[in-house]
Amino acid sequence: MPWVKSLLVVLLALIATAFGVIATTAALAWQKLPELDQILDYQPKIPLRVYSAEGEPLAEFGEERRVVLNVHVVPEHLKLAILAAEDERFYEHPGVDVVGIARAALVNFVRGGRAQGASTITMQVARNFYLSREKTFNRKFYEILLAFKIERELTKDQILELYLNQIYLGQRAYGFAAAARTYFGKPVQELSLAEAALLAGLPKAPSLLNPLRNPEASKRRREYVLSRMLDAGFIDQAQYETARAEPIVLVQDRSRRDPAAINDNGTGQYVAEMARLFALERFGEAAYTAGIRIFTTIRIEDQRAAEAAVRHGLLAYDRRHGYRGPEGWIAPEAITEEDWDALDAQLSGFPDLPDALAAVVVEANERKLVVWRHGQTIEFTGKALDFVRSNIGTKIPEAKRLRPGAIVRIRALPEGRWELTQIPEAQAALISIDADTGAVRALVGGYDFSLTKFNHATQGQRQPGSSFKPFIYSAALEKGWGPGSWVEDEPISFSAEVTGSKDWEPKNYDNRYEGWMRLRDAVAKSKNVVAVRVLNDITTGYAQQWLTRFGLDPAKHPPYLAMALGSGSATPWEMARAYAVFANGGYLVEPYFIQEIRDAQGNLLLRVQPKVAARDAPRVLSERNAWLMDSLLRSVVERGTATAARKLKRSDLAGKTGTTNNQVDTWFAGYQPKIVAVSWLGFSQPRSLGRAETGGRAALPIWIEYMETALRGQPEVKRPMPEGISTVLLGDVPEYHYSEFPPPEPYPPMPEFPEFLYEHPAANDTSEDPLYDLIRQRRLPQPVEPRHAPILERPFLN
Repeated sequence: MPWVKSLLVVLLALIATAFGVIATTAALAWQKLPELDQILDYQPKIPLRVYSAEGEPLAEFGEERRVVLNVHVVPEHLKLAILAAEDERFYEHPGVDVVGIARAALVNFVRGGRAQGASTITMQVARNFYLSREKTFNRKFYEILLAFKIERELTKDQILELYLNQIYLGQRAYGFAAAARTYFGKPVQELSLAEAALLAGLPKAPSLLNPLRNPEASKRRREYVLSRMLDAGFIDQAQYETARAEPIVLVQDRSRRDPAAINDNGTGQYVAEMARLFALERFGEAAYTAGIRIFTTIRIEDQRAAEAAVRHGLLAYDRRHGYRGPEGWIAPEAITEEDWDALDAQLSGFPDLPDALAAVVVEANERKLVVWRHGQTIEFTGKALDFVRSNIGTKIPEAKRLRPGAIVRIRALPEGRWELTQIPEAQAALISIDADTGAVRALVGGYDFSLTKFNHATQGQRQPGSSFKPFIYSAALEKGWGPGSWVEDEPISFSAEVTGSKDWEPKNYDNRYEGWMRLRDAVAKSKNVVAVRVLNDITTGYAQQWLTRFGLDPAKHPPYLAMALGSGSATPWEMARAYAVFANGGYLVEPYFIQEIRDAQGNLLLRVQPKVAARDAPRVLSERNAWLMDSLLRSVVERGTATAARKLKRSDLAGKTGTTNNQVDTWFAGYQPKIVAVSWLGFSQPRSLGRAETGGRAALPIWIEYMETALRGQPEVKRPMPEGISTVLLGDVPEYHYSEFPPPEPYPPMPEFPEFLYEHPAANDTSEDPLYDLIRQRRLPQPVEPRHAPILERPFLN
C-alpha cells in the first residue's frame, strides 16, 4: 500500500536524521571529553599511616581510608561477587552493555519503576573520576562516551583495578581493601565468600547499606549478590547455601563476643598522634593524601605490655579508693519490656574502653547484681559485690544507687570470670627507651587516647619528687661524698635568710629519723633530710648546673634547697633521658620515636641516625660517677623503697621512687642497663592521691609489670668497676669511694664533751655511760667493739 511505503520512508528518514544528530552530537562532544591523564596516571588519595618498628599498623589519618590494591592479588570470589552485583558481562562489552540496558529496562517496566540501573563498571569509573552524580540525560550521555574512551585506552583489568581502589563503600572507606579492614578488620585476601558478597553489594547505596548502621539491609543486599552469583554460574548451590547461612560478624561484634579483643582500642595511639603532628609540620596537609608511611621505633610487644601495665596500675589505684556510683542511666522500660534491640542501641551510647566494658544493670539487691551486655547476662554475687556493695540498697540516694537501668563497667578476667570496675579518674604514663640509642620502645600518655588526648608522657610537667635526688647525689660524688659517707638523719631548719623566702624545716616522708647513717642507706630509704643536707653542702648553684649534664633544663629547677626534694618540674620523657645517663655508663642520648619515613612508592624520605652511647653520643658523666650512682640506685631495689621489683629476680635493676608533697605525683624511674623506663601516676589536674599513695605503691607496680615483658630474654649485665674507685671494708661489707678522697670512717662522728666534766666513779659500768646513753637517745649505730670514753658527770649531779 502506497501510504505504508511513505510511512516507512518517513520513519527511516527520521531514524537516519536521529542517528545523524546523535552522531554529530557525539562527535562534537567527543572533542570536549577530558583527557584521561587522571586515570592513566592514577594518584589516589592515600592516608598517612603509622607503623611500629616491626611494620605493624598503629594508625592512619586522612579523609579517605584507602589501601591501593593490584587487581591480581584480589581473590577470585571477590571479583566474581563484584561482577555479579555490578556488571556481569564486564569482560564482554565495550564499555556499555546493551544487553544489560535492555534487561534493566524490561525489569523496570515490569516493576513499574526504577528497580535496576544499567551502569557498567567502566561507566562508574568514568562517573567517579570525571562527572557528578546528578541524574540527567546530558550527564548520562557524557558518561557513555567516556566509557567508550576509557575502554580504548585501558585494559579490562586496569579498569577493574581503578574501580576496586576508587569506589566509595561507606565509613570513609574508599576501595575494597580499606572496606575489608573497616568492616571486618582483615585484608581482602582473608574475606569469606559471604563477606565478599556483602562488600560487593555496598556500591549501590553505601550509606543505606552500611552494615554498621543498617545490618538488616546489608544482609538482604548480600543475599541478592549471592543469588546473582548463583544465577551467573559463579558459585554452586552448596556454596550459596553455606554463604547465605554465615552470620555477619563485624569488627565490633568480635569485640563484643571476645572481651579480650576490646583491650586493643588501637595500640600506640599516643605515639601515632605524635607522628601525625610531625608529618603535618614537615609535609603540610599533603601528609594526609600522599600515602606517607611513618615507621616508629615502637616495639609492638613492649607497647601492648606498657598499655596494659598503665591500665592495670590505674584500675588498682582506683579500686583502693572505692566505687563512685553509676556512670549513667538507661530508661528501665527497655528492660521491663525486654526490648533488647532498644537496650543494645542505648548501651552503644557508652563506648567500651580497654578493661572497662559498658553494661547495664537489669537486677540489683543485697545478694546479687545482674548486668546485661549485648545479649550476654552476667551475675555477680558474694565477694564479687564487695567493690560496689556500698551503692546497693534502698537507703542509698537514687543518683548513687545501683538499680535497673544503671550503667556500670565490667572487666574480663581469666577463665571466663568477670569483675565490676569503673573508669579511673586518675591518669598515668609510661615511657621506655633504649639506654644506648634513645629509641622509644613504648610510650603511653594516659589510660586511653579516646578519653584524653593530653599526653602525660611528653606534655605532663610534674614535680619529680624523690626520683630527682639521684642527680643531687651524682653532683655530690664530685665534692667528696661517697656511698659510705656518714650523714645525719635528724630534723634540720633553715632561716628565711638561707632559703630566700621563709623559714623552712624539711621533713622525712614518714616523720621518722634514724640519726647518723651511711649515704647508701639514706638513698635506699629515700631520706629527705639527708638529701637537703647534702645539697646544702655542695651548694644549690653547683647542683643546678650539674643538672644540664642530664639534659634537664636548669630553669625548671630553681637553685633552692627544695630542689633536693624534686620541687621543680619534668616530664616522664625528660626523666627517661636523664636516667639513661646512669644506665649507659655516662652518655647523654636523645630519645626519638621515628625510625624512618617513606612515600607511597617506598622511597626513603627520612631516616634517623641517633648518636649512640660509647660511640658518638657525648659523655656527660665520668665512668666512675655513673658506676657509683648505679651501685647506689641498685640498693634502692635490693633493700630500699623499691624492693617490690625484686620479684623480677634480677640483680641488674636500679631506680628511684618518687612521691611529692601531699602525694600529688608518684613516680618510679628505673632501668636495666639496656632499657630505661619511667612510670608516673597522678591526676591531670594536680590533687592528692591519698595519704598512703607513694611512688612505691602507685607507680612502681606499673614499671614492674611492663619490665616483665620488656626484659624477657634480656641477659643480666654485670658492670666491671672502673679505674679511680677504691674499695674499703666496713665490717664485712665492701664500700666504694673515689680514690683521691679519704675512705669513709668506720664510725659516725662522736659528740664532744665539755672540759668541765669529770670522771664518773662507776667507770666500768657501761649502762651508765653517757656515750651509750647518746647512742640510745640519738639512735647512733652501735660500734663493733665497746668504746669507753671517760665516764663524766656534771659536778652538781653528785
